[in-house]
Amino acid sequence: MSKKPRTAITPTREENFPEWYQQVIKSADLAENSPVRGCMTVKPYGWALWENMVNIFDPWLKEYGVQNCSFPLLIPVDYLSKEAEHVEGFAKECAVVTHHRLEADPDGNGLRPAPDAKLEQPFVVRPTSETIIGEAMSRWIQSYRDLPLQLNQWGNVMRWEMRTRMFLRTSEFFWHEGHNAFEDHDGAEADCLHILGLYEKFFTEVLAIDGYKGVKTEEERFPGANNTFAFEAMMQDGKALQAATTHDLGTNFAKTFDIKYQTKDGGEELCHTTSWAFSTRMIGGLIMMHADDDGMIMPPRIAPQQVVILPVIKDDGTAGQINEFCDKVVAGLKDKGIKAKVDDRDMRTPDKMWDAIKKGIPLRVEIGGREMEAGEVTCVRRDIGRDSKQTLPLEKFLNDAQGMLDAMHDDMLANSRKFRDDHTTDVKSVADIEHFFSSGGLGFVKAPIELLKDDSLAAVMKEHGLSTRNMPFVDEGRTVLIAKAY
Repeated sequence: MSKKPRTAITPTREENFPEWYQQVIKSADLAENSPVRGCMTVKPYGWALWENMVNIFDPWLKEYGVQNCSFPLLIPVDYLSKEAEHVEGFAKECAVVTHHRLEADPDGNGLRPAPDAKLEQPFVVRPTSETIIGEAMSRWIQSYRDLPLQLNQWGNVMRWEMRTRMFLRTSEFFWHEGHNAFEDHDGAEADCLHILGLYEKFFTEVLAIDGYKGVKTEEERFPGANNTFAFEAMMQDGKALQAATTHDLGTNFAKTFDIKYQTKDGGEELCHTTSWAFSTRMIGGLIMMHADDDGMIMPPRIAPQQVVILPVIKDDGTAGQINEFCDKVVAGLKDKGIKAKVDDRDMRTPDKMWDAIKKGIPLRVEIGGREMEAGEVTCVRRDIGRDSKQTLPLEKFLNDAQGMLDAMHDDMLANSRKFRDDHTTDVKSVADIEHFFSSGGLGFVKAPIELLKDDSLAAVMKEHGLSTRNMPFVDEGRTVLIAKAY
């Protein structure tokens, strides 16, 4: 009987995927649960990952013409009440501020809201900002000359989730939210599709994740939208993840908040508005798409640290020389625009190696006395492991390092596409869907769009906890993806 290989993460993905996910976050030192129910504390390594996402994607928005701004965290309740469908979608998740001062509890139970400090009107901690930004747009837009108005803010929002999981679904999370206004439907729809294209570019060219672009079914649309477009990816446990969305809001919010403009001929028209976002949920997506049973595997183009140098020090008086050589390697990598660092902590080399593995650092470089004397380095790719181990002359390594990182990205993206394709099953009937999931099938089923009209589909969807994910553009509206989802 063969011995089960030892892994850095227990349990493994196969044994308990949800607990494996939590352990990857812990071992990679990305985040931890906070004292606030349902919220997380993002640790420096996890926040560096999010900062990289911001720093890469934000310039793309600005090049497109989007301007960054900041709106209040607190939204008057009556703003949400103005848009009935919108507030219905978020009402159960709203955290409400009702008082502006605390006082000592007369019964000695710490502090309580002061009874005489009750607000005349309560505020909601923003679950999203359509309403308060719509109010501003109504003042900022007067004429066709003010259009398009393209706004974005990077920030946090609060949705009081009952069942939470770090990065995937927390009461507080971080995101960017864009809110744009246009003269007509064509401008708004073009905006939605352009941003969706930027999301696809970001996910594939930076995060090494591929999926399906498409339009949501009516049941899955954003509250108050005419259309929602989404990028759906498939995780290793066979569940779909909504990676990002764009929303064509038509004139729905413009009517509510009086967002109008004077036309060129002196008339008056309602603006067509859009909104779109991706969030720290994508860090969860990176884990569930790329990590293995030894921990995280960082896509090289988003990794906070692309190369780690491990000095292999022996008690032979060469420590100073080895460290100088390591510094030379880091300097050479930085000159080529690669993020590299020497791990000079007072720890055993095997412990440093496993730390690098669990954090998913793309390239690990080991330098001992032999490498130093020969002017060489020994390097290992995180995604391949020991089979990629090779010793190279320093100059060759410095010249080849970027190519190694690019090859790793390409291989990770290819693996993501293969996993998506291998876990997309074409079906023809509701019976096929029932059989697929009853038999333990994992992934997307792609069904003819006509099945949405079949009255028997709802019962199957409910029984297996399924939802429609989108109607993929690649099939020109002829099919719909159905899956279990996060």
